[in-house]
Amino acid sequence: MADADQREAIVSTYGRSQQRAVSGSLAAVDDLWGQLAPDDLTGSWLGGIGERIVRAVQAGTLLAATTGQPYVDAMVAADGLTADYLPGAARVPAKAFTLSAADGRPLDSLLYLPVIRTKTLLQGGLTLQQSMLKGLLDLQRMVASEVADAGSSAAGVAMVGNRQITGYIRRVRPGACARCAILAGRWYRYDAGFQRHKRCQCYGEPATSARRGRPTSARDFFDGLTAAEQDRRFTKAGAQAIRDGADVAQVVNARKGITVLDSYDRSVVATLQGTGRSGIYYRRERDAAEAATGIRYARGAPDLEAGLPRFKLTAPRLMPEEIYRLASDRDEQIGLLRRYGYLI
Repeated sequence: MADADQREAIVSTYGRSQQRAVSGSLAAVDDLWGQLAPDDLTGSWLGGIGERIVRAVQAGTLLAATTGQPYVDAMVAADGLTADYLPGAARVPAKAFTLSAADGRPLDSLLYLPVIRTKTLLQGGLTLQQSMLKGLLDLQRMVASEVADAGSSAAGVAMVGNRQITGYIRRVRPGACARCAILAGRWYRYDAGFQRHKRCQCYGEPATSARRGRPTSARDFFDGLTAAEQDRRFTKAGAQAIRDGADVAQVVNARKGITVLDSYDRSVVATLQGTGRSGIYYRRERDAAEAATGIRYARGAPDLEAGLPRFKLTAPRLMPEEIYRLASDRDEQIGLLRRYGYLI
């Protein structure tokens, strides 16, 4: 079984990789936002800058998602265990987490929203500089959340797929806000949704059947801060109340303000993104339909010319969080993750 230092090294390495993915994407989109033409924001966006911003974010989400399964499996190995995946569901394809925004909408439509806001602010009387800055801040929040969410979702799928994982401990980075601080060190089931607010950079430390993990408390986090940091994050009055013995959670009341996956007022938990004819989900649904009906569907132009019908995919692709909510047990969760292309 691994000692604490080895596990901490794995967790720290993973945390740094997630930070690099976020910071790299932010640097790229900051530069590209500055290249938008002030007198034709939409035109310059459609002229190529928007596509480059989308690609920069996708590169970040791919980097963040790529490290998810190696991180989980390293923690399992560090505890002296062997990864336990079902046959045919042993790989988490990182690209599956780059195909749409976290709420299921097309990524390009989400990232265009700061342009719309910038134009609205200009029409409302703000200066060009003020409007562009506010638009950039919106874009930065979206990008940071999308990249972090891709990493969290990929690691979450790996935790569900690897049956050695029993749960996870919520980890917060230095600089975490008060809302995250009260959740620091809590243990959650392996399939529990990861609560996240805008630009949240927290992540989970996998716990295995050999080691439950080392839960800590919000008070432990609070006590590890300097008095100045306590005042800054919890307000002077709040920090003093905690020092006087008040419950951290009651002071912060984080549950009231925290959102799930930085939703942008989302209600969508499924997506049609990534469901093209070359997608894993499309191919599996087509093959399942063939097995059920005996109908052979076209694979390409020659089949179409020969009169074979084209398979039409109408069911949306569920997001991992919705799968966890709907499935009755872990085997069903793994089966659905495989069906929708999150495990292969």
